[in-house]
Amino acid sequence: MRAQAKAKTLRLAATAFLFLTPLVSHADDSASPCAALKRIVAAAPQHFTSLSPADGRAVAQPYSDDAQCAATHGTYQCTWSTRNADAGSGTDALEGVGADIASCLPNATHDGNAPGRQHFYLGERGNRTEITAQTAGANRVKLTVSKQ
Repeated sequence: MRAQAKAKTLRLAATAFLFLTPLVSHADDSASPCAALKRIVAAAPQHFTSLSPADGRAVAQPYSDDAQCAATHGTYQCTWSTRNADAGSGTDALEGVGADIASCLPNATHDGNAPGRQHFYLGERGNRTEITAQTAGANRVKLTVSKQ
């Protein structure tokens, strides 16, 4: 009888352990659109000199694998094609990028919402960081971040 009670106690302890121990998880090693957007915006006051072309690719990653980014003349710009030109359009990806900007940069003011263009800004007039996402043809999207 005592062996049965001990076995029951062990089973109960093992069951409790399973419920109390978090499931095994693996770190997501994919790049984060939010982290990339925040890094780009933070680099605006220095005219994006600290950024490389790779820094912006994570913004496009949910929508494309071919993002091309560069900093020129106080502007950081990325363009990419949509992953599946037959299933989705640049407008679909543009809506996704606009939603990413709104959720990742909650202090940004969204003052332009058109079918082919989303516009946001951070800061006061005369010292703003402008963020524009727009379609560039039927299946391409362009993100431009600039310091006013």
